[in-house]
Amino acid sequence: MIGFLRFVGILNAAIWFGASFYFTVGVAPVSSAADLQKLLSPQNYPYFGGAIAQIFLTRYFRLHIICSIIALLHLMAEWIYLGRYPQRLRLGLLLTLFVVSLFSAYWLLPSIKEKHLIRYRTNTLAVNREAASRSFRAWQMISEAINLFLLGGAGVYFWGVTNPPDPARFASSAKFRS
Repeated sequence: MIGFLRFVGILNAAIWFGASFYFTVGVAPVSSAADLQKLLSPQNYPYFGGAIAQIFLTRYFRLHIICSIIALLHLMAEWIYLGRYPQRLRLGLLLTLFVVSLFSAYWLLPSIKEKHLIRYRTNTLAVNREAASRSFRAWQMISEAINLFLLGGAGVYFWGVTNPPDPARFASSAKFRS
């Protein structure tokens, strides 16, 4: 059972970090790539490029939520089965990643979608469109910063799972007496 728990923990951390890295390096830049602009045509690209990026972000934040829940359950299983009390740093990291993922998926992303729709709606006043564009860019920068934070947090968690701390070695005090 110990081997299975370790395998599940490492597998979850590897998928979490690998998917986060691939999204940041491979998927997210596609929404602003010239190839996508050619494919969608310059007149359709601004709206549909942003809409495609939002679909990717929705799946990305769901992945973070699922992986953080699995990691928290894994930590609880280690505590129950092995009697290892969770390290405060690891528990704090996992809870932070979980809360930030929930915040991003259920508050930040809907705000970005709303601003994106207002930017390209034809019956919106120009003043409202400009304000929505400024707000959209600000929220998008916050989203990118959160993405980098989640990537770093998943990397730290992956490192912690694959390099567990050495068990404390206690020596009897009788060994040191003459």
